[in-house]
Amino acid sequence: MNKKLALIAFPVCAALLMASQGRGEEPLAARREAAQKTALDFMREMGADLQKELAKSGPAGAVSVCSDLAPRVAGQISRQTGWKVTRIGTKVRDPLLGLPDAWEQKALMDFAERASQGEDIDKMSFSEVVNEPAGKFFRYLKAIAMKPPCLACHGPESQIAPEVRKVLSERYPHDLATDYQLGDLRGAISIKEPLDQN
Repeated sequence: MNKKLALIAFPVCAALLMASQGRGEEPLAARREAAQKTALDFMREMGADLQKELAKSGPAGAVSVCSDLAPRVAGQISRQTGWKVTRIGTKVRDPLLGLPDAWEQKALMDFAERASQGEDIDKMSFSEVVNEPAGKFFRYLKAIAMKPPCLACHGPESQIAPEVRKVLSERYPHDLATDYQLGDLRGAISIKEPLDQN
């Protein structure tokens, strides 16, 4: 693991290890708390990295934070915890990594309805235990709202700089994740924890 991944993963994994003690008897609230901490730590770290890269390389250079670093860190956390940690979108930039499954789609629709009623997207999350064909899972979503730095790559198509559009078209030939407005629901951090493992 490189130094960057270690700095991100260490505090997250420490919290997860503490929360996983007595896994069979662990109350739902403790699972939710551990998932929330993981999602918030991940979002904060990616936000800080994005801001640094924007200052250093501008929006075109900062695309690599979302396209390369974020999936690598999510994968590292997933391998260390046994959870599946991903980012999903209401409009998908990379169908291989960001396409929500049926449970996630339903939760995102609920988030959108809650947002339309005036609820703060930054405070939205949802969790439950779900029985699926592959087994029983604890599932958690933490909503992601559009923030000012995100507009450079996800904002109105007409306002995305040509050099950013070029990078996006090269990295994401099937990109649909544009034309968001500030404050829109953009997607979520999704965590899926298997419960049937011994």
